[in-house]
Amino acid sequence: MEDLETLKTKVKKLNAQATQAKMDLHDLSEELPTNWENILEVAQKAFDSHKALMAARKELAAATA
Repeated sequence: MEDLETLKTKVKKLNAQATQAKMDLHDLSEELPTNWENILEVAQKAFDSHKALMAARKELAAATA
């Protein structure tokens, strides 16, 4: 198990990545139908980023409990 500070840093990093992925998806949606070919790629990146963030938050919660 990672130490508490490492987990907090990991969550911060993943949160920033997830936020960026969310914004990329939002930006793409506003540009549609331009770049429609990128929908699956951008959505998958957003999904993966948020999945990793939720797992890290769960790990952090378990470590602080």
